[in-house]
Order: sequence, then structure tokens, then C-alpha cells
Amino acid sequence: MIDLYTWTTPNGRKVSILLEELGIDYNVHAINIGKDEQHAPEFLKISPNNKIPAIVDHEAGVSLMESGAIMWYLAEKHGRFLPEGQTARAEVMQWLMWQMGGFGPMAGQAHHFLHFNPGKAAYAEERFGAEVKRLYSVLDKQLEGRDHICGEYSIADMACWPWVSRYEWQQIDLADYPNVRAWYQRLRARDAVQKGYHVPKVMGDIPEG
Repeated sequence: MIDLYTWTTPNGRKVSILLEELGIDYNVHAINIGKDEQHAPEFLKISPNNKIPAIVDHEAGVSLMESGAIMWYLAEKHGRFLPEGQTARAEVMQWLMWQMGGFGPMAGQAHHFLHFNPGKAAYAEERFGAEVKRLYSVLDKQLEGRDHICGEYSIADMACWPWVSRYEWQQIDLADYPNVRAWYQRLRARDAVQKGYHVPKVMGDIPEG
């Protein structure tokens, strides 16, 4: 059994979407970051960096923090959504790291300055707004002629999609990125994506794109 500690953020949804796609049983523990529950001593024992998501795999006796590491672990354990071939696997890992090191952090900064604190830091708004647009262009180019980021549906798609689902917070018009938009809507239609999006609670309709 998996215990998932999460909240309604893109990083949290990455893991709940994967768990739904895998079709395995898991228990959900809501960690309300708006109430600083991520700083509770009990949670810090599982996630020393006091960030969600985190998991405990009781079957294996493993606890993990960091969404990318969790996705890699679960995909390897269950033999799904991560190719076996060295080249194909490296490509998926490349795009997973792209999300972890660039797309997610830059989109998060855009949320902070463009959505939550507009008008307070013009330089930051311009910097992170421009960088997010550049990253959308990178993703749009990669998706040209492909249904999924690496050809086959993988953890790279599940890692990136929740960040795209907040395109409005980033002041992004998906019409400017037609390949991203088609991919976004394709994944949005998946039952597991819809279920995973609403973990640990329903937060309204998923943006249509």
C-alpha cells in the first residue's frame, strides 16, 4: 500500500495522476500548505525538505520526497510509463529533468509574480513571463508530429501536464502553442488524469485549454 502526502498543486498532481494511471491502491493524506502543515514534525520525518508530495511504500519499506524521484521510482517498480530501452528511457528522463529543473520552477515563479502579486515587481514579471513563454515554445517544438512528449505516453507527460493546466496563472494563451494545446486536451480527456487532478480534493473544473 502507498501513502501519498499531497496538496492541490502541480507537483502533487503529477504523482496522483501517475498512481491513477497505474491503477494501484493508495491512501491520501492532505497536507494543507496554506496552513503550513508541511512543517509538522510528523511530515518532516517523511519529507525532510518540507515539500509535497511525498510517499511511503509500505510494501517496500521506502519513503520518498521530490516528485520526479517518486515518479521514477513508481514507474520502475511497476514497469510502466518508462521505456526499457536505454535510448528511449534516456529521452523520457531528459524531459522529466527538463520539467523538474526548468518548466516547473519557472512556471512557479510566474505564478508568484504574475498571478498572486501582480504590479509589485515589473522586472520579475517580465523575466519569468518571458522565460515561461520560451519554455512553452520548447515544448511546442518537441510535440510537433507527436502525440506525446517522447512519442509514447510516459511519466514525462504526467510531469509536465499539471503545470500546463495552470496556463492562465502564467498568462499563457495556449492558442499560441497549438501542439501543446492539442497534447494538453488529449491528456485532459484521460480518466486517470481527471481523477488524479482532483486529489486530495475537488478544486473546480479542469481548465479546458
